[in-house]
Order: sequence, then C-alpha cells, then structure tokens
Amino acid sequence: MNRRDFVGLFGGGIVALPHLAAAQKPKRLPRVAMLWHAANAQEEGPYLEAVLQGLRDLGYDEGRTVTIDNRFPNEEPERFRSMAAELVALRPDVLLAAGAPAAAAAKNATATVPIVFIVVPDPIGSKLVDNLARPSGNVTGLTNFAGQLSAKRLQHLKEMLPGLSRVALLLNPGVQITRRYVDESEAAAQTLGLTLQIVEARTLDDLPKAFDAMVKGNAQATAVNAEGLFFQGRALVAELALARRLPLCVYSRETLVAGALLSYGPDHRAIFRRAAVYADKIIKGAKPNELPVEQPTQFEFLINRKTASALGIAIPPSIAVQAHVLE
Repeated sequence: MNRRDFVGLFGGGIVALPHLAAAQKPKRLPRVAMLWHAANAQEEGPYLEAVLQGLRDLGYDEGRTVTIDNRFPNEEPERFRSMAAELVALRPDVLLAAGAPAAAAAKNATATVPIVFIVVPDPIGSKLVDNLARPSGNVTGLTNFAGQLSAKRLQHLKEMLPGLSRVALLLNPGVQITRRYVDESEAAAQTLGLTLQIVEARTLDDLPKAFDAMVKGNAQATAVNAEGLFFQGRALVAELALARRLPLCVYSRETLVAGALLSYGPDHRAIFRRAAVYADKIIKGAKPNELPVEQPTQFEFLINRKTASALGIAIPPSIAVQAHVLE
C-alpha cells in the first residue's frame, strides 16, 4: 500500500478505534460518603479512624482505589439536612451515617442511595428500619444498643460507691431514645435503692448549668448514656464532673479516657470498623435489605484509675476483678 492509499483509507486523519478509546477512559472509583455529627475530623477522631482502618483492612486505598467524602454538621439540625443532600448529590455507592440525627437526615435525603447507619441506639423507634433482621428499603446498619445497658451503668456505680443514694442522669431531650433511657434507668434505680435526678442538656453550652443543677440537687454521681452530643463534649463533661467531684459513669472507652470514672458498653471502635464491611459488601453488589441490622454482643467494663485517685475513691477488689482498669 502506498502513502496515497493509506491516507485515503483513513480520510487523511487519525482514527481512534472504539476499543482503544474505551481502554483509555479512567475507571470510576467506588465512592464512600460519610455524614458525621461533630464539628470536624479531630472531634470524630477514634471513630473516623476506625472506619478508615476498616476500609484499609479490606484493601481500599483512599484516592487510589476509593473516593471518600466526609461532612461534619457540628450537631446543627440544618447542617445535617444540607450536608446529607450534598453527599447524595455526589452519587456515592454507599452513605455511612454516624448517629441517629445523621441517619435520619440521610434517609430523608434519598430513597435510592444505600445507607449504612452506625451506632444508632433505636433504629426501629427512629423509623430507619421496620425490622432488624430484614430491613426494607435502602437502609441498614449497626446499632450500639442492647437492653439493660443503662441499668448496668447504675449497678456499677452502686458497686463502686456502696453509700451511693442519689444519681443524676444526664440526657439530651432532643433525641428519641431519651425516653427509653429514662424508663430503664428508673426501673434500675428502684431496684438498687437509688433516687434518680433527671438533668437535661440540648447543647454543649447547656452543660455547665446542667452540672450546677446536679450539685444543687445533691447528686452524688452522674450517669451518661450513648448520645452524639455527649461524645462531642466528652472532655467538657468529664471536666465539669471532676470539678464538682461527681463520679461519672459513661458508655464507651473513648468517653472514659476523657476523664470519666467508669464506663460500660460495647466497643464502639469495633462497630465503626465493622461498618466498613457493610460498605464493602454494598460496593460489591449487596443490597441494604440483604444485610441485617447488627446488634452488639460483647461489652466492656472499664475503670479510670487516674480519675479514681483524683476523687479519692478506692477501687473495691470485687470490682477490680470484673473490670479492665486503665492506668
């Protein structure tokens, strides 16, 4: 074939064959969106890192094999809604939502993008799913709630402080699970011979007044259940309790190490790592309604020795053998 024939055959130009063009088209990376509740990555620290580690353990490398988008609403209702809409607009393969407000905002933002909620205490009561074993629609996830956790926290406080008679229960009245916490705690308090003082805080700014009310009400200790506001303000809650010499019982290792005395609850970091497994399954084709909502089955009882010393509290041997004492 001479040069004239060659040029004529291809119309005098360069032809990009279809299969070559397709081969050069960059492959879309899986996209994982995450809606949190605190103000920034630092405040979400251990849990954000737990999800990322879970993804790494499954072979995902951010920026190379997966795209990750985070949003931090700072516990502001309107930001939950707007940020959920932002993430849905990115068309992620899966949307992870940490806590009940984030999960509700995610569900309201889309009926098609798969959603995995994380550490939502009452997914049925929150109307995220209608059945734990077989969730319908586009939502599934992992709860951090199991019956009698509130009761066990009060029991451990009583064991640690045998003369205890009056306990303040710190609650955020703006979340749906609060009524369940109150009912369970009141039943346990009656059994344990305790008087329960209900104290409310809707924002971090409310916390100093809440702790002042505890002192005014002659509370001898304080219990806090799982709630996003109290995780965000975990250092402030511990500081206020210690300043008023109120032994504080919380719900996770992360809230304990901020300065609480006791904690009892599931391993929250393990739950967040597990969320990565759900994300991976959905990326690979599973539907949310094929993945049952997971409930915790293992729980940690922890004591902060440094806080016990600061409060002048000796750890009874009967408690020390049950708990893991952190130095």
